[in-house]
Formats: sequence, structure tokens, C-alpha cells
Amino acid sequence: MSNQGREIYQARVGTGDTVMLVQSQIHGNENHGTEALLNLLRELGGNTREAKAIREAVTIVAIPRLNVDGGENDTRQNQMTWAEVVEDFPQLAGAEPSWNYREDVPGFDVNRDFNPDLDYVPQPEDFPGDSADTGWYITPESQTVRDVYAGLEGEFGTVDYFVDLHNQWSCYAQEGTDTMSPLSISGRFIADPSEFGDWPKFDYDASRRANVAVYDALQGRGESGFGALTLYPQDTNLPGTALGSFALRGSATVLFETSSQTQYDGQKRNGFLTRQVQVGLKGLITAIADGSVETLDPERYEEIPDRVYLPAD
Repeated sequence: MSNQGREIYQARVGTGDTVMLVQSQIHGNENHGTEALLNLLRELGGNTREAKAIREAVTIVAIPRLNVDGGENDTRQNQMTWAEVVEDFPQLAGAEPSWNYREDVPGFDVNRDFNPDLDYVPQPEDFPGDSADTGWYITPESQTVRDVYAGLEGEFGTVDYFVDLHNQWSCYAQEGTDTMSPLSISGRFIADPSEFGDWPKFDYDASRRANVAVYDALQGRGESGFGALTLYPQDTNLPGTALGSFALRGSATVLFETSSQTQYDGQKRNGFLTRQVQVGLKGLITAIADGSVETLDPERYEEIPDRVYLPAD
């Protein structure tokens, strides 16, 4: 349940021993991933031979439109005041609001409210924090994801894959070209896993292979414009994101950053960008289901072109 009382839904498709958790719209104004995820869930729930084979191999758990309050109000942040946080966690009375809080909304960038310790309890000395540190699970959205993730760990042991669907500005091109990039992907969110404790399941190569599977799926559709993929900046260290926290716990992680927003693109462009996410995500799931993801060379990840800023004329 969101802070404003809206339901946060999850869906589950498949019964396989390998589990993938996918979330979309943690930022309320980033919509393409939600549309793509709902389309893919319908496809994988169908009666085709391919869908049945995937369901037998993989369990896919989806949380579409995680930030429902932000989605309704068209804000990046959720809708929650610091005073409401203190009501939920009285020990934070007198603490400075967390660095990811915007009083004018008011609300939090939920994408910085995660911690690899699923049992972490917010402590006043950990505030306000910063972008290079862990989060606190002070928002209902991050608490929802944590609880789903913990439940899957209890069921499967490890959440094998975690995918986060986002949007970025449409101002990036492939390095060395003037070709606009419709999508950036990444599997790198932790610079030094030992900085945050002992996390023996951390597997960066698994994340790199997963991203290569996405890249290959979309390169195969290059004639449709999907081929101009780029890497999201690789100098990130974001343990307070779900991607960073869950990578430490052993999940192979994939970030999708679709270039552009549904709010200012036309129907045709939005359809293209939504389809792009759907094709890339299905390519990863198919590679997991047939085992081919394990045969991919993780070093190929380093060959994916970087994104560069391309200023408008």
C-alpha cells in the first residue's frame, strides 16, 4: 500500500527454479517500462509453446508501477513528508531529513532508499546520508520491494536476477557517433562490495552476462533501430539503489534506461520505445530459460558502446 493509500500490485508468471524479480516506475513519471512489462506478462502467460517452455524454466515476479503515488501525480518522487516518516519511525525525531527528500513535492527519490541488509532498522545517526551510501527502507515503496525480495529469498534461496526499468533524458548518443541511443543498460552499481560488509554471493560477471543477453536480443533487431544501445555510466557507486543492494545479495542485475518520456513523445515513438524494452527483457528471459546466458562471455559487456551527451543544436 502506498503512502496515499493506493495498492501496489505484483504479478507472478512461471514455476521454474530460476527466479527473476522485475520492477518498473520506481520514479513515478517514467512510464515505458510499466507498459512493456505488462505487455510481456501477457505474452508469457499465453498458450504458445515458447511461453510454456519459459514458464517451466523461470519464475518471473513483477512489480509494475511501483511508485503509484508518483505515477498518479506525475512526479519522480513518491508522495510523503518527512513528518510522516518520523511518525513511522519515532527514533528519527530530530534527525535531519534524508538527502533524497524534496520538501517542495514533498516526497523521496525511492530509488535511493534500499539497503543490502534486509533487516536494517533506520537509525538517526545514518541521516541525512549521501548518494554513495546505503538507504534506510523508510518509504512504503522500498519496503514493499524488500518484503517481496525477502520472500523470494526464503522460497528460492537466492533471487537470481533483478531488473529495474527506468527512463533517462533523450540527449545521449553512442560514443564516436551522432546516432541517438534509444536505451542505455548497465550491470555495474557497486565499486567495492567489501566496503559494505561481507557479501559472498556478489557476482559481477553474472550481471555482465545478463546485460550481454539484453544487448544481443536488441542487436538482432537492429534494422528496427534497436541496435544503438549504450552503457549507462560505469563510474557509479550506488549501494542505496535496489540494483546495488540486491547485487550485493547475489542477484545478477540489469538496469534499463529508456531514452525519452511518454509525456512528450507521440504514439509511434512511445510504441517503439515500449517495444524495445519488451524485446530486450524477453531476450534475457529466453536466454535464462534455455541456459544460453551461462555461455556468454562477460567481457563482451565491456565492448558495448558508452553513451555520450549530445547537446541540442
